[in-house]
Amino acid sequence: MASKKVLIVYAHQSSGSFNSAAKDAAVEVLTAKGCTVEVSDLYAMKFKATATAEDITGKVKNVDHFCYGEETKLAWEAGKLTADITEEQRKLTEADLVIFQFPMYWFTVPAIMKGWMDRVLTLGFAFTHEKRYSQGIFKDKKAMLSFTTGSQESMFSANGINGDMNVTLWPLQNGILHYCGFQVLAPQIFWAPSHVPSEARGTMLEGWRTRMQGLLGENPLAFTPLDCFDGEKGYQLKPEVHEKHAAKEFGLTVGTHLGKALPPNNQMKAGV
Repeated sequence: MASKKVLIVYAHQSSGSFNSAAKDAAVEVLTAKGCTVEVSDLYAMKFKATATAEDITGKVKNVDHFCYGEETKLAWEAGKLTADITEEQRKLTEADLVIFQFPMYWFTVPAIMKGWMDRVLTLGFAFTHEKRYSQGIFKDKKAMLSFTTGSQESMFSANGINGDMNVTLWPLQNGILHYCGFQVLAPQIFWAPSHVPSEARGTMLEGWRTRMQGLLGENPLAFTPLDCFDGEKGYQLKPEVHEKHAAKEFGLTVGTHLGKALPPNNQMKAGV
């Protein structure tokens, strides 16, 4: 891990929170292992969450019909994105691993973190039509989600009231991280820390500290490679790939499930 660079994108309002403790543990352990760790503390930074024309310095191309994706691509190419965005893009460019640390809000990331994703992962910088998914711009980088839940683990099961956590994670891990090419490490999930005794919270943090000893050497989650899909036919799975999996019990992934049972823990454990 020596000389590796880690960016922690952190979203919690309180320094007394479990999320803060998890973030501090990551900084401590990874720094001790020789990593250079940067933290983007979004609330402390008062990071702007809304994607607007104010993210571009100078004139926009089309005032009457402002298209954020296209306008920020042009601004990125011209060096005209605002300083807060360019600074986060610098951190991301330098990072070997990105950890998103947050409390789960409404089955996803808090608004301020979604704003970071919307504004920092701009067209051209983070993805293009040609460079995405397994052929994405950040294919040599790793990223992961580390988060707390309000609900206990049983509620996020295939039989639970919240539904399968693997399904909940698909839009974030496939639709954002993997879309930009990241090798996505299995999430670190802290189940309902506010509802367990302090000793149990301590055990959770110790588990996280232990995992971080070998974190950068972990294998990523499995996603279906881009070249398994036919770009000339609406990016449908190629017939030969479909046929190869026809007799198998499970689908390829949570999203590309082929109408079969979902592969167990597809978004929560590597190698499945």
